[in-house]
Amino acid sequence: MLFVSMGVSVDGYIADRTGAFDWGAPGDDLFGFHLERVRRLDAILLGRRLYETMRVWETDPAMRHGEAEAAFADTWAALPKVVFSRTLERVEGNARLATGTLAEEVGRLASGGAAELEIGGAMLAGQAIEAGLVDEFRIFRYPIIVGGGAPLLPHVADPIRLELAESRVFSGGVVYEHYRRVS
Repeated sequence: MLFVSMGVSVDGYIADRTGAFDWGAPGDDLFGFHLERVRRLDAILLGRRLYETMRVWETDPAMRHGEAEAAFADTWAALPKVVFSRTLERVEGNARLATGTLAEEVGRLASGGAAELEIGGAMLAGQAIEAGLVDEFRIFRYPIIVGGGAPLLPHVADPIRLELAESRVFSGGVVYEHYRRVS
């Protein structure tokens, strides 16, 4: 199963017009939810920007300032990652550069026994959505309107029908929306 999991503004942007997403910092309860969610993943597919943003969890000791943060850093470091990039020549830690198309890499991971696959990075997720590869959407909607920037969802040729599987509210008013694709 491939799913998209991202934090977005109420108006659907993962970053504002300047590229900032500091409004998306999770509270303690949401951070714990993310930790448990990432622990269940078999692998994650990332675009270059998200890989570089998240690399600090493997390289910066300051990220381990608390028990939950140390647990997340350990979990993130152990998680297999496939990075899609036209510019990176190498990646670090438990990551490898993609050698095939997005569909080929998803197929390779699934045939290798990976059941819980997440895709991160709006451009890469958009490609997976357009190709019909995404089974679920796990959206964390932050109570802010940023008015433009990097959108989470691409324009699609045909509607994609979804059913709400779960929703809940975290501290700070963050609303979690879990949708499944309707066949």
